[in-house]
Amino acid sequence: MSEKKTWHVNGFIGILFIFGLAALAVYSFVQERPVIGVPLIVVAVLLLSSITVIQPNQSNVITFFGKYMGTVRDGGFWLVTPLSSRRKVSLRVRNFNSVKLKVNDIDGNPIEIAAVVVFRVIDTAKALFDVENYEQFVEIQSETALRHVASKYPYDNLDGGGYSLRGNTEEVAAELAKELQSRLSVAGVEVIEARLTHLAYSTEIASAMLQRQQASAIISAREKIVEGAVGMVQAAIAQLEKDGLHLDEERKAAMINNLMVSIVSDRSAQPVVNAGSLY
Repeated sequence: MSEKKTWHVNGFIGILFIFGLAALAVYSFVQERPVIGVPLIVVAVLLLSSITVIQPNQSNVITFFGKYMGTVRDGGFWLVTPLSSRRKVSLRVRNFNSVKLKVNDIDGNPIEIAAVVVFRVIDTAKALFDVENYEQFVEIQSETALRHVASKYPYDNLDGGGYSLRGNTEEVAAELAKELQSRLSVAGVEVIEARLTHLAYSTEIASAMLQRQQASAIISAREKIVEGAVGMVQAAIAQLEKDGLHLDEERKAAMINNLMVSIVSDRSAQPVVNAGSLY
């Protein structure tokens, strides 16, 4: 079922028409013609009951004895189909904040994750008639899509390859929005944006994962330090040889050892004065 427009007339014109029918009915009773006056009164009452007011960015879904007649999206004062039932559906942009879900990432690590979904209704007929309760449908499907996307990626990629939930938030948000749109199209809902609002390891493994991250950071820093130290030592030896100071292999090895220890060590080097010969 898809949304369609339905018949509606400006409510002020409808009121004038109703007053005209009421005046004719009164005139008929004055002329002692109740056969004409009674039907006019009935028609005027029916038309009066079909007057409706629609707020901006809201709509009225009109059904006539169980049949979908159409939707009025224009805000204002309207006269719609008599004897019809009207259900209001908001067309405004809304937010849905999911609860914190506990799921396993692709590596099996338990994590806590939550998201905010920005959506609006674009097809009122689908929202009302294709699902039981479209707002509840949005909530359940949002949590289902969030679980599905979270289980496809690791929380963090320590080796730097591929996507991760923490390191690729934009890509994960885009995939979450795409996943949600495919699930919510049946309810006539458009997903405007989906963003992660909470992401963390579960409490039972949070401390262990923190130690792992700290160890990874220390190793990465040490690699940089060693790489820089090797470059500094090579530059120092090259500069000494350029200045005419030629060292044999043993002195060169001792110098390299001393420079590497002083540069790489995480503590200040203690100077040692050698008063004798190296040999």
